[in-house]
Amino acid sequence: MILLLLIGLVLAGIGCALLARAALGSQAGDTKQVAQIKRYGFTRSRSGQAKAAVGGIVGRAAESVGTKLAPAPGKTNELRRQLVSAGMYRVTPGRFVGYRLLATVGFPLIWIWLAKSTGMASAVAILGVVGCAALGWFGPTQIVKDRAKRRLGEIDYELPELIDLLVVTIEAGLGFVGSLQMAAKRLQGPLGDELRLTLQEQNMGLSISEALHNMMLRADTPAMRSFVRSVTQGERLGVSIGQIMRDLAGEMRRRRKQNAEERAQKAPIKMLFPLVFLIFPAMFIVLLGPAVTQLIRAFSGLGK
Repeated sequence: MILLLLIGLVLAGIGCALLARAALGSQAGDTKQVAQIKRYGFTRSRSGQAKAAVGGIVGRAAESVGTKLAPAPGKTNELRRQLVSAGMYRVTPGRFVGYRLLATVGFPLIWIWLAKSTGMASAVAILGVVGCAALGWFGPTQIVKDRAKRRLGEIDYELPELIDLLVVTIEAGLGFVGSLQMAAKRLQGPLGDELRLTLQEQNMGLSISEALHNMMLRADTPAMRSFVRSVTQGERLGVSIGQIMRDLAGEMRRRRKQNAEERAQKAPIKMLFPLVFLIFPAMFIVLLGPAVTQLIRAFSGLGK
């Protein structure tokens, strides 16, 4: 029994570490091409190297397990797209499946250890095992989806600033690639990382249209699609990039305003649940509680 508990502790610790590593994965590449891009300047920090050294053995074990149980090719491509959208370039679909499997095994084992230590009831322990297994299997996927949604939202929000910067620099006399390089130096966050990765791909031999198309695949949002398609069509038709960027900046501003109005219209509906089930009951207790108490006392006095 002690050996089983020790194994459960080890597997649970590994599962927690893998979940944290999947949620906080660095934004480097997971393929040979992206590894070559790093040699051209897209390097990782010392802290990233330390994390990679600590989790290397566990990552290889997870990938070996996940590769054998990899899903169908269609689901694998979808999972890869979600990981790239979340910025987890180093986490392959097979490794991610391995993380989920280790978490699914580790969480129930740590729950069993807690149940044995605290003398928990059998029904509660069984429900806890089922809940921990579901958390270990579905939790990492939800983390990736939430991170991808948040990251793509940040890219969509920052894109108008990028276009404004491109308009200023292009009209000042810089070419489109030079304007992108200046913007990549100034912008931080997910959009800045995507721009730097795109420029490194262009330095390695891809055309700027192909590099922008790859960026659109990594960050597939409506604003990014409009940006890439406008630039590509402008180059094909020979239209002034500066005028295209100016028109696109106005469109992005209108789209941002529409998104803000849409979120403002959704706010009352989202506030309805906490208002009805949390705020109103407390307010009624405070306002009507004394009155109800006095009525009860009055009726009880009449009964006597």
